[in-house]
Amino acid sequence: MDQTRAARSQLADFARFVSTKTGRSFADYQALHAFSVAEVSSFWELFLHWSGLIISGDTQPVCRGDGVEEARFFPRLTLSWAENLLAERGGEEENAVALIACDETGARDELTRAELRRRVRAIAAALEAQGLTAGDRVAAIARNTVESVVACLAVTSLGASWSAVSPDMGAEAALSRFAQLEPKLLFAHASTQQNGVRIDVPIDRFARDLPSVQEQISLGALAEREREGASLPAADPRGPWRRFPFDHPLFILFSSGTTGPPKCIVHGHGGTLLEHAKEHRLHVDLGPRDRLLFQTSTGWMMWNWTISAIGTGATVVLYDGSVSFPERDSLLRIAGRERVTVLGTSPAYLQYLVDAGVNDGRALLTAVREMLSTGSVLYGRLHRWAKERLADVPLHSISGGTDILGCLVMGSPWTPTYEGESGCIGLGLDVRAWTAEGSRSEGRGELVCAKPFPSRPTGLLADPGRARFHEAYFAEHTGVWTHGDLIELSPRGSARIFGRCDGILNIRGIRIGPAEIYDVLSSAVPEVIQAMAVDQEAPEEAGGRRLVLFVVLKSGVTLDRPLTLRLKKELKQRASSAHVPAVIVAVDELPTTFSGKRSEAAMQDALNGREVRNRAALRNPASIDRALAALAALRAKADANLT
Repeated sequence: MDQTRAARSQLADFARFVSTKTGRSFADYQALHAFSVAEVSSFWELFLHWSGLIISGDTQPVCRGDGVEEARFFPRLTLSWAENLLAERGGEEENAVALIACDETGARDELTRAELRRRVRAIAAALEAQGLTAGDRVAAIARNTVESVVACLAVTSLGASWSAVSPDMGAEAALSRFAQLEPKLLFAHASTQQNGVRIDVPIDRFARDLPSVQEQISLGALAEREREGASLPAADPRGPWRRFPFDHPLFILFSSGTTGPPKCIVHGHGGTLLEHAKEHRLHVDLGPRDRLLFQTSTGWMMWNWTISAIGTGATVVLYDGSVSFPERDSLLRIAGRERVTVLGTSPAYLQYLVDAGVNDGRALLTAVREMLSTGSVLYGRLHRWAKERLADVPLHSISGGTDILGCLVMGSPWTPTYEGESGCIGLGLDVRAWTAEGSRSEGRGELVCAKPFPSRPTGLLADPGRARFHEAYFAEHTGVWTHGDLIELSPRGSARIFGRCDGILNIRGIRIGPAEIYDVLSSAVPEVIQAMAVDQEAPEEAGGRRLVLFVVLKSGVTLDRPLTLRLKKELKQRASSAHVPAVIVAVDELPTTFSGKRSEAAMQDALNGREVRNRAALRNPASIDRALAALAALRAKADANLT
């Protein structure tokens, strides 16, 4: 972002507001770990007043409770996520485009703010007539389309909670999530399309195996009625919106499910709205002149995050289908055609572009002013490639997740970007790197948030004593949110994420993070596209365990002896001898969840002869069987050489 835009950003306006109201420099609020819970509360109160969000009730107290686990923000406020997104802006902005939806077939749909509000109010009236009410739960098997957004906004405007999965998720994995919800309604697309191939959704099975569902509503039929000009139920477009307590359930999201049954994580109206408004307006500087496209499906929290951006006045561009069909750069073509200004993507997609030889993104992304990347660690090599081949604009690595429905570290108009790092800690968040003993780490440590924050989930579903909630996030450090990532904070205010703590390996008594291995390979061995490091029980080895490294190689590359030796040499020189694998195995793909994250836990289970935990949570479970077969073939070859 150029200096002129940074100076005129919403962050600059907020900084002036803070200075006027408090007489203090905004810089004081960028280092909240130095202050008390009262200072953190002051930040959120200032932001709430500056933001102009529509609320009712009393803003005092801002936060009740000092520990993160029990704290409650704005307990006397009521508000509505949907009302704030769809609020009338008046004048020409009412006719501004709020949503654009494109798919791989070339179909395109759009809605103005006024049209979107009308459709949401009409669908909400119909759902209310059918008996949907506050506190009910709604599930959806939904494509990334206009009708999915309309249904989500309508459901939540009535105080019911929304949970969604993508149609390409397996039935077993989807049911393992929805069965816990006991949903009252089920929205569904009957089919989806990927790479030109129609995929049918087993709707009958969902209807049979979810006995709580009272009615099943076709999202495709809703869209068809609108296209045919059929009238929707009458609703007062100017009638009052229902408002709900700050912690009233808005979304129920699901953990990946690779270490046990997926957790149903409950997020409230207020925390979601406040955190997303802060991230969109202060960190990304989204406004009515922007068009945002984030590469996501409805089952990933970035979909919820993206839909919240409607509240900034920006146009949200949805894309449904394969990013590489009918053209290898189809997603980039959509971004270029729709004049997208903020493009959200992932390291996995950037790596795909590299492998596919897509080098002309600059010719398409002429309107892009900023790029965002999340989903996994963005290594320096991909960061450089994206700026050189896609757009020479700020590329911010953002990280947080489903657990908080937001970001703990990201960028801002005022922070430069550094390869492999996030520019800054999220405003209002006391993010720290801690040792296992609960003290500050001088280097990398466990990511914690040491003071209360509004987007902390309200709890887990079906957890009346909150024992599971405590165990998941607070058992390790009492009163402090433990996120589960490894992080390193730099003196310049940036942050580097090293992956999950639960993937820590113990090799010959030395604890190492798999991300340390991936970092070396990404920068020093370009032949390796992806890697997965897991430890295997090996009684004959010192310490009783050995390190096994699975790698996906570039097309045409073979894992021969010279490459194997170079891999080990680079790991030893750039990391340590403990990072050198006992065996390296070439595979065609690695096991990933439906959100695209690698599942070391699943591979480790299989490698050690244990039943894979929640195999249904994997997008490609057969990849594990092929990996074990490749390892067995390698072992057989080694045994043959010995004889």
